[in-house]
Amino acid sequence: MTGLAFLIPIALGMGLLGLVAFLWSMKDGQYDDLEGAANRILIDEEEEDA
Repeated sequence: MTGLAFLIPIALGMGLLGLVAFLWSMKDGQYDDLEGAANRILIDEEEEDA
């Protein structure tokens, strides 16, 4: 029983920390342009020496 007294608050704290990190990333704009990152890897940007 005493183990649950420690584990439940720790689990709730970690869940709250994850929720705060997710909300911060949403506010910061991490998920705004999902297609751009996927297409950017396909673009060849090597400069040709002329």
